[in-house]
Amino acid sequence: MIGVLILTHGATGEHMLATARQILGSTAMHAAALGVEPDADPQAVVERARALAQQLDDGSGVLILTDMYGATPGNVAAALLADGRVEGVAGLSLPMLVRVLSGRNGGLDAAVKRALSGGAEGVLHMNEDCCRDAKR
Repeated sequence: MIGVLILTHGATGEHMLATARQILGSTAMHAAALGVEPDADPQAVVERARALAQQLDDGSGVLILTDMYGATPGNVAAALLADGRVEGVAGLSLPMLVRVLSGRNGGLDAAVKRALSGGAEGVLHMNEDCCRDAKR
């Protein structure tokens, strides 16, 4: 099963993973979250993230989900990327995480596509896209 490593600012990833567990129930997660604190040593975070990624990789690869490209969690993720073994997606959202965790059949490429579609399709202007009839 593809491992999922969540790298975020502070405890955001831990809370999102807990919420995903609540939504999905007892589904095997095979996932971990690592929060980056403002005063953290970036190299120490890279080493901790590398160790977690190795623990999560059962041979199927690891998908790293991070909250923001260009910030420290994203930079840590970038340090771990290896095409076809460790893939990364920035812009973490709950719809993205739930979609990835609920369907990890197929390869790492399929998991990346699910992450991207979950993130994109989870963004709606509620007034226009889905709730117009509910307001009447």
